[in-house]
Amino acid sequence: MNWSLRRALAFALVATLSLAAPLLGQAAAVPFAVVAVLGAVVTDGWLFEVFSTAQDRREQRLRTLIAFALSAAGVGLLVPIFDVPAGVFVASVLVVGYGDLGRRLVLQVRENRTLSMVGFVVVAGVAAFGGQAAVTSLTGGTPNYPQMVFVAASAALLAGIMRTFFVARDDPLLLATVALLLWLFAVLAPLSEVPAAVAWERVAVALVVTSAFGWVSRALGATSVAGMLTGVFLGLLAVVLGGYGWFVVLVAFFAVGSLSTKFKYERKAERGVAEPNDGARGTGNVLGNSAAALIALLLYAAHAHVPFSDVAFLFAYAGSVATALADTLSSELGGLFDEPRLVTTFERVEPGTDGAVTWQGEVAGLAGAAVIAALSVVVFDLGALGAGAVVGAGVVGMTADSVAGATIEGDRLGNQGVNFLATLTGGVAGGLLALAVGLA
Repeated sequence: MNWSLRRALAFALVATLSLAAPLLGQAAAVPFAVVAVLGAVVTDGWLFEVFSTAQDRREQRLRTLIAFALSAAGVGLLVPIFDVPAGVFVASVLVVGYGDLGRRLVLQVRENRTLSMVGFVVVAGVAAFGGQAAVTSLTGGTPNYPQMVFVAASAALLAGIMRTFFVARDDPLLLATVALLLWLFAVLAPLSEVPAAVAWERVAVALVVTSAFGWVSRALGATSVAGMLTGVFLGLLAVVLGGYGWFVVLVAFFAVGSLSTKFKYERKAERGVAEPNDGARGTGNVLGNSAAALIALLLYAAHAHVPFSDVAFLFAYAGSVATALADTLSSELGGLFDEPRLVTTFERVEPGTDGAVTWQGEVAGLAGAAVIAALSVVVFDLGALGAGAVVGAGVVGMTADSVAGATIEGDRLGNQGVNFLATLTGGVAGGLLALAVGLA
């Protein structure tokens, strides 16, 4: 066993201390506080060798272990203070500890970044499910297995996505983010309100279909590793929190958008308007185009606790996705044509200039919004008036993207930020249009 694998196993064992949470109750944070204290006093010896990273050795202090233990202790304090379910706490800690172990186990066999992240997610998910099962057994509760699988899969995917950005020394941010979002997803998931067979079907279909789609998109070079995990994560939430129709609309954007990115890629590269990394979209790009839709999805799931009807959030979701596809097609297809004009002044500019549009791109964008509107009519039964609202929202968002590109993109806001702003604008427009015409 090499040093990195041994260290990952040691951190996984520390994470296992979270299983004591149901027995300790309000003192769930105590074991990790003790570990943090021990980490602070140990500066050499075999224990130091087991837990230390290269940076820890240079600093002669187990800062990584201390950060991990303190972050777990901090999340553990939320259990009694905010009545966070013990299962959520346990799952959050275990996915971080065991996920890294899964990644290292794969790297022992083969140096492959994609497979190592799959190992992270699989081992983290199994550990999170086992942790929840242990909590249920210790508390004498009735297990809700579909809910447990959903929580475990969500935790593993979310931690895997974040781990592609952060290193072990960022565990406080990683653990806190996973725990808080996992708590939200567990509260909003409707699986406890439907028959077990329906709940199992929804979770199983979500995992199988989204994983298959993510793997295909990665194999075709349409996404990076992080982008693949993000797409699977968003698809899982769409199916469980919304339904199959929500997933269909989201997948339509990913599929058509990816195809348009690959369309005549070499020519776009020569013109300087192609997506980087051979068109493989990463997490930032995926979230920039989908975060607004995710917000609408979460608000839809929580509509009983927020103003406006659930239909308004459905239109906001459709409007944001229509914007994403409209903007993608407008950029990818419009960039193939000459004589683009700046949307704010209509002066001719070079291809690839932020905020530049062509009439061909605008037509392609309108077609993209119409595709999402047509799908929404089928899966959501919106009717002709509803379809018009979705198309209108997509056009509004696409135009907002061009205006933002011409005015604030660059020094103040990056491309991903502009994408989020545009899709958020399209989502708000979709909800408002639905309210204005009496559909919501």
